[in-house]
Formats: sequence, structure tokens, C-alpha cells
Amino acid sequence: MNAEFFEALDLIETEKGIPKAYMLEKVEAALVSAYKRDKDGNSNVRVDIDPDKKTVRLFQQLEVVESVENPITQISLEDARAINKRMKLGAVCEIEVKTKNLRRLAALTAKQVIVQGIREAERGVIYDRFIEKENELMTGVVLRQERGSYYLDLGNTEGILPAKEVIPGEHYEPNMRIKVYVLEVKNTVKGSQIIVSRSHPGLIKRLFELEVPEISQNSVVIKSIAREAGKRSKIAVYAEDKNIDAVGACVGSRGSRINRVVEELHGERIDVIPWSDEPAEFIANALR
Repeated sequence: MNAEFFEALDLIETEKGIPKAYMLEKVEAALVSAYKRDKDGNSNVRVDIDPDKKTVRLFQQLEVVESVENPITQISLEDARAINKRMKLGAVCEIEVKTKNLRRLAALTAKQVIVQGIREAERGVIYDRFIEKENELMTGVVLRQERGSYYLDLGNTEGILPAKEVIPGEHYEPNMRIKVYVLEVKNTVKGSQIIVSRSHPGLIKRLFELEVPEISQNSVVIKSIAREAGKRSKIAVYAEDKNIDAVGACVGSRGSRINRVVEELHGERIDVIPWSDEPAEFIANALR
């Protein structure tokens, strides 16, 4: 437990986003667990961690008694006063335990606690980072395909594109970059699970927000979307300002904006129609 150990914790905090204080708590728990394993279940121990001095110390706490019945938890008054002359019966005497003296099995227990702590913290960091991206657009790199589902690199973690969320007819090769819609972020026993989609109507909405400044600025609003993934989609748009052509803004000059969305969806046809709160007019626009 020297300077290199604390430097490693600093590195974990920088690279994985796991707070140093959290890991020190796990180190403390690991040492207590190791001691408990070494002393047949007794946990009369105190851990002192000083990040400034870069020291980790373990102290066995013994009750000062007149006659020792259990040497693991008790110490005689005479022996206690040899350590500290002020010791009295019933007081607690602390003796430093050298961590290197713990048995190999106990040390293995400590290691498992620390590793488990890192895994739990990683899951928490990933969940916290991605829960905010739910219903948002992300770019992923295809890693592999398993049983019809695709696994994507979303940046330090994997996302799953289930077979039912793939656009019919599409096939993705490893290292291909694709835009996906974050459908759900789940915190499971095995870790955080990020479910993404290519067939969800939300993907259309986010792609248009990316390509059409008027939508991201709320000058044009997407009122509704109907989609048959891989074949055809219809989006209804509306602008409060009558001087803004909502449909024209989405289509772009010579179809430049809508064409980029169509290209990302590999040729899926997209109709942009003006929204109306009058059902008859709206249905006419949709069927035009």
C-alpha cells in the first residue's frame, strides 16, 4: 500500500470516472473482510487510510481485560500498559496489523472485494452517463452480430441493436458506423444494458432535428410520425409563424436536407406533410 497504489486509484478515477473516495471505501471493506477471514470471523479491526500521506494502516482493536479468554479480541491489562501506560480495564487497545501478514486466502478475498467494487462503480457510471441519452440519437460502430442482434461500440461501452429493432433488409458489417436511437437504458445484475433501435419512429425525428435548424430552434415542430421501417415514413410538421414554410424547411433546397435523412436510412421514402388541427384537412394532406 504505497504511493503507486494511490496513483492507480487516481488513474481509475481519470479513466473510468470512478471516484477515488468510493474506491477507498471498497479498499477499507476489503481489508476488514480479509482480516475477518484470517481471524475466523472476528472483525474487531479499524482501517486508517490517509490519501495525503499515501498510507493504509490496519489496527486490531482489543478489549483490555484482567484475564484473557480470547486472544483475538482481548488483551491483558499488563500487556496493554506495555503499549500505553494510560490503559484501563474495559478500554480498547489498538495494535497495528501488518497487511503483508494476512494469509494468501484472506488477501484473495480483499482482491475480490476491490474488483467487485470497481465493477459495481463502472456499472453505475455507465448507467448515469447513458440514462440521460435515452430517446436521443447516437452514432455507433458495429462490432459483431449474434443471433440476429448487433453489438455496437457506443464509446467505452456496448449497445445492443436487437433483431426486432433492425430495419428490414438492412445488414451491417463490422466497423460500419450507423446512427441509432437510444431506446432504453437498463441497470441489470450483469451491468448496464443500452438498447438501441434503427426502426423506431424516434430515429426519424432525431435525424430531422440534426439536419433542420428550424426544428432544433423550435421554429418548426414535428407533430407526429408514422413509420413502416425500411419502406415509408410520413412526418407531419407545423410552424406557428405563417412566414415559415414548415415542409420546405424540412425538405431543404432541392431536397438537400431530406435526402441526407433518406441516405442515412438507406433509401426509405419519407413524406413531409403540413399538420392541421382540422381532421379532414390533415387527412387530405396525408393522402395527397
